Amino acid sequence: MKISVLFFLLTFSILSAPVSAQKISYIEEMQSLGSVSGQGLACQASKYDTFELLARAIMISKAASDAEQAKGMEAYNEYKVNAFISKIKDGFYDCRSIANIFDKQEIFKATLYGNGTIKMPDGTIITPRHAYDATQVYKKEPGIRDKYIKLYTEQTRKIHNDPAYQKALRERQMQDGF
Repeated sequence: MKISVLFFLLTFSILSAPVSAQKISYIEEMQSLGSVSGQGLACQASKYDTFELLARAIMISKAASDAEQAKGMEAYNEYKVNAFISKIKDGFYDCRSIANIFDKQEIFKATLYGNGTIKMPDGTIITPRHAYDATQVYKKEPGIRDKYIKLYTEQTRKIHNDPAYQKALRERQMQDGF
């Protein structure tokens, strides 16, 4: 729970601080947004799809170049997946509270315009380097949470059934005296 709240507070501070006062890099911001997104998805937050739309718009609009945007997308997705897997591993602990906090974030006070311009809650305007159709940034995918859980479960089962994994596990157990 402490880590979850930390990500939310970090995202709040990122989104509410003026751009000039920020000391966080673009990649760090994408990592933070990805972590929060993964938790929102795992905990079935009601505003998850809106968050995804806004986070992706921020990713596109704040990137200084296409290369930086690609790195930001990679960081965002990596941290999103890691946060999602963490929630699976902890049995979706405290998801009700996390979803509640998620749905009350400052990011939801941002305004996304059709050309990709974003007005942040503090009044800061983020203009993308190239105008784009903001409605194309994110498409809701029904059942995405269940799909990710299934993929994780199948991959875990595959790993656990691998003879090399079984051998390494037995060797480790022997070392540990089991």
